[in-house]
Amino acid sequence: MADFRVFVSRSAVLACALFFAAPASLASAQEEGPITLAPHRAVYDLVLARARDNAQVASVRGRILYDFDGSVCEGYTLQFRQVSELDSGEGKVSTSDLRSTTWEGGDSKRFKFSSQNFLNQNLVDTVDGNAEHGTGATAINLVKPEEKALDIDAAAVFPTQHMVRVIEAARAGKNLLDFPVFDGSDTGEKVYDTLTVIGHRLTADERKHDDAAADEPKLSAVPRWPVTISYFEKGKAQKSSEQTPVYAIGFELYENGISRALSLDYNEFVVSGKLSSLEIKAPKPCR
Repeated sequence: MADFRVFVSRSAVLACALFFAAPASLASAQEEGPITLAPHRAVYDLVLARARDNAQVASVRGRILYDFDGSVCEGYTLQFRQVSELDSGEGKVSTSDLRSTTWEGGDSKRFKFSSQNFLNQNLVDTVDGNAEHGTGATAINLVKPEEKALDIDAAAVFPTQHMVRVIEAARAGKNLLDFPVFDGSDTGEKVYDTLTVIGHRLTADERKHDDAAADEPKLSAVPRWPVTISYFEKGKAQKSSEQTPVYAIGFELYENGISRALSLDYNEFVVSGKLSSLEIKAPKPCR
């Protein structure tokens, strides 16, 4: 999910290795036709899955709203919101509210991003800017938190293109992908190195869930794969067994870009996200 950027953790990479399958031929994947991402509105209910020994977390609850729209002709828009309530177990409860809007060109060359982050209803930071791929670099123009222009790695991909590459690799039977990603997060200047691990294609009867996708007829024949994406500080050796990702996300990814069974790993604790509501929208034809 792509972007899913919402975010996303990380040490579950080794666990996903258990699902590796033998590679399929690239030719057979190409015969399946172009990838079409489904416009959809999904809601995920968040709860604490587990806390590690050093975590001062008693409970987590919250919700993600993921509203994806557009097409390769007009570009892709994403309205994203994640509200999380964290209880430290010491009578301290904090509520975070992240709101993000992005647009990415269908040719994956242009990207616009805007986000606001609230803590206990107080705005703590805001980011607004755009990015464009050039021949030798990717140009970033920031408006907030301050006006600034900078260049980043030309190889960095934007979130929707990231998702498309994962689906292309899954179709072709590839298990690993690694490349830099820019999603406009943090201060709008951050580039992450990513490592994506893709498991074997799941059958309709595997890993059954009682979520909103379970009885959705539009998904019954759509292939899906278990995926884990780990995000690392740019330039660090993410393949080292000693290197810890900044965060990671695990999920089951459908061929049309819809995700279910989220696992958000923030190192100290892991949050699971159950798909509680799903609306698959009618695609808009190219004009």
